[in-house]
Amino acid sequence: MATVRRDYYEVLGVSRSADEREIKKAFRRLARELHPDVSDHPDAQERFREAAEAYEVLSKAETRQLYDRFGHEGLQTGGFRPTDFDFGSLSDIFSVFFGEDLFGPAPGRRGGRGADLLAEVEVELTEAASGVTKSVPFPVAVTCATCDGGGAAPGTTPEHCARCGGSGRLQSVSSSVFGQFIRSQACPDCGGAGEIVREPCPDCKGAGRVAEERTLEVEIPPGIHDAQRIRLTGEGHAGVLGGRAGDAYVLVRVRSDERFVRDGNDVVSTVNLTMTQAALGARVSVSTLDGEVELEFQPGTQPGETRVLRGKGMPVLQGFGRGDHRLLVGVAVPGSLSEEQRRLLTQFAASEHPANYKQDEGFFEKLRAAFR
Repeated sequence: MATVRRDYYEVLGVSRSADEREIKKAFRRLARELHPDVSDHPDAQERFREAAEAYEVLSKAETRQLYDRFGHEGLQTGGFRPTDFDFGSLSDIFSVFFGEDLFGPAPGRRGGRGADLLAEVEVELTEAASGVTKSVPFPVAVTCATCDGGGAAPGTTPEHCARCGGSGRLQSVSSSVFGQFIRSQACPDCGGAGEIVREPCPDCKGAGRVAEERTLEVEIPPGIHDAQRIRLTGEGHAGVLGGRAGDAYVLVRVRSDERFVRDGNDVVSTVNLTMTQAALGARVSVSTLDGEVELEFQPGTQPGETRVLRGKGMPVLQGFGRGDHRLLVGVAVPGSLSEEQRRLLTQFAASEHPANYKQDEGFFEKLRAAFR
């Protein structure tokens, strides 16, 4: 029987509008409560796995937006796979998620990586075919220029933490039936930084980062598909205390085009001939991804026939060559006739013979063939 997956916001006990801080706080609370190291509840391990997976999705901008738009199915389609934890220790889990243990940053790891960003951009199908450069705005946290990311007001310096001696860590010894254990935890006075900022920077309020609107020129490669992402390494939020910046992801949306239907690297469109053009043959202008082209249609062209323009479809993304453009022929029958036209058609009808017509496969068979 299929397992019903719970809503990630429900798992963490937060609203859908919860910010990054609320989500992190909720997971910390659940981790302390549910981790098998500290809980004897029979389903604690499974509930912890569920909470860890929820946090892994909701803590990152790109996976959260994908989940908000498309749910669990969208994550699977987008290639998301949750981390498989062996629950070696509670501190190990926090190290994976936060770059620190349950009680704060580990020694020598004061700087934290910046969060990733996700933005969305729309392109026309013809732009997806040729490739295009788009200006994409990002709201991003950047290193504060006033304090250079340190968080202290100009002219001041952070104080050396007296309690931990600048190490950012305190050790305690505890005993259990298995023997003595030495636990290292973040210093509560400095939060694991080893320094205390007495006078915060007036611009960033001690955070070391400020908000900024940044616009990036993003190269959309030829052949891009709808819902594919482009990664911009190092263009995400600035890191904390010298940590490296996160990445920016651009989710590309390819608008539908009323002239074409995309089928992988091929495109399909219709060309409507008049009854006389189909019977007598004609030279007709048709729309392609490269613009208008003139095509010759032979006398006796039938509705439902497919004309293939080799190499006129979409480019192969990060490859060579292009798909095909398949043209499905339609024949338009006049909705009204003048007296002269009616007389001429009646005269033509009287001279018709079955031999004038091709006995060919049906229209729907041809339609299906166009999409094979």
